[in-house]
Amino acid sequence: MLIRRERGPSVAVLAYEGMSPFETGIVTEVFGLPRPELDVPWYDLKVCAERPGPLRIVGGATIGTEHGLDVFASAGTVIVPGVGDVWGECSPELVAALRLAHDRGARIVSICSGAFALAAAGLLDHRPATTHWQYADLLRRRFPLVKVDADVLYVDDGDVLTSAGSAAGLDLCLHLVRLDYGPAVANTVARRLVVPPHREGGQAQFIEAPVPRDLEDDRIARSMAWALANLGQEITVETLAGRAHMSARTYLRHFARRAGTSPIRWLIAQRIQASLPLLEKTSAPIEEITRTVGFASPVTFRSHFVRAMRTSPSAYRRAFRTAAP
Repeated sequence: MLIRRERGPSVAVLAYEGMSPFETGIVTEVFGLPRPELDVPWYDLKVCAERPGPLRIVGGATIGTEHGLDVFASAGTVIVPGVGDVWGECSPELVAALRLAHDRGARIVSICSGAFALAAAGLLDHRPATTHWQYADLLRRRFPLVKVDADVLYVDDGDVLTSAGSAAGLDLCLHLVRLDYGPAVANTVARRLVVPPHREGGQAQFIEAPVPRDLEDDRIARSMAWALANLGQEITVETLAGRAHMSARTYLRHFARRAGTSPIRWLIAQRIQASLPLLEKTSAPIEEITRTVGFASPVTFRSHFVRAMRTSPSAYRRAFRTAAP
């Protein structure tokens, strides 16, 4: 007997002439593949184009789609994975479709140079946004109202989200899954993709040594592992540096090269992540969770949680338990 599965949130991604298939492939991999093992209504993905029909892509191949900008603008999440020319003007039709989607309440997302399309539609005016570091200065010059941050992987500004180049788009897509279905589902998808389950959006785009390659990096990795096993303790830079047998100044330099962020920012992110399953799966009071993951007080925990998750711990718990059935 054929079992019909309920369709989940609608997602539309733009295909365009001359595109690299990588960024669009990220979107289709995360949102387009069926995932019956998750037992949740998965996304309903449509690949759209300004004009339905065949499109030439990098490498001499051709793809085609029957969906146009009307379908694109009607989706709940609208993704622009790039533009054909960062110096050129976006078509009035695409600008209109993006504005219509935004006015309807859609979640607007860009990957890499797709930020230029969002900026052309005025959706990034007076907002923080990012793009590939190679295009950041040009984005500032062409759209001076945009608050460009070239030093992060992605920016979540609520209804408009932007990411840096290529692989950072994968981080942002997993972030969207995390927002929609919680960290357990997002982590399962990440494991299927064989990628880390979560990279904080505020991490640096360019990291000199992303994996251990010398003795210092190995010490950093061991100190990070120790911190993850002891989140409930008071942990300072001096504590971590001591674990790595380095001075605090040397440790800070090597940690930034290793992780692309500061030890304190990394530690806060890990504590927030550690709190999520406790909020989702237990009835432990917020005060107890605060102590378990190592924040100094519930006020501090709530402040960092709201900044990272854009909701309070209590609201997150209510929302997750409402969605869980």
